[in-house]
Amino acid sequence: MNSPRLLRSQKLGAKTVKALKARFFDAWYFDEIAEASEKIISLIPKDHSVSWGGSLTLGEIGIKERLAHEGYALIDRDKARDQQERAEMMRQALLCGTYLTGCNAISEDGQLVNIDAYGNRVAALCYGPKQVIVVTSINKAAKTLDDAIARARTVAAPLNIQRFPQFKTPCNSGGSCNDCKTPDSICSQIVITRLCKPALRIKVIIIGQDLGF
Repeated sequence: MNSPRLLRSQKLGAKTVKALKARFFDAWYFDEIAEASEKIISLIPKDHSVSWGGSLTLGEIGIKERLAHEGYALIDRDKARDQQERAEMMRQALLCGTYLTGCNAISEDGQLVNIDAYGNRVAALCYGPKQVIVVTSINKAAKTLDDAIARARTVAAPLNIQRFPQFKTPCNSGGSCNDCKTPDSICSQIVITRLCKPALRIKVIIIGQDLGF
């Protein structure tokens, strides 16, 4: 017998997938990481160059290692020799074939909410790569758009910044959002993706587990 948690994830996942498709995204729900990973690989043409934004979820599902093993041409900024090369690789990623990213929050009516420090991740989501695959999880679901924005700002961002102790922000020191304007703030760009245009360019994979922030 499926657990109440899994049953709820399946029902909410199906509802959110339907809402995303009504907004011209392509979308799928999977209970397990392995199923989701297989789908991601199936969506990426072998001749595509592939890059990604900073995402704990992508790391947790092991998709970057899988892509390397499959022989895809990767634009991996973490392999850069210095900051100048890293910045150039981040620019190159904006014209890759497939861009992978997580998602800070997603409303039940199918809108994506993401916050960026420098904007490279949300820039790729909006325009540039031939296709974008958003890999998210059921814990990112929020009832309304306002709830999704609140989640991104008051849950995802204060958790994410804990990975960077050198950043001097109120949420890093105190654990909660203070709507700061500090030089180290990671909340520079707040982007709502209301519709997918052109249709089906953005694919959304929802996994029925708690992943990332």
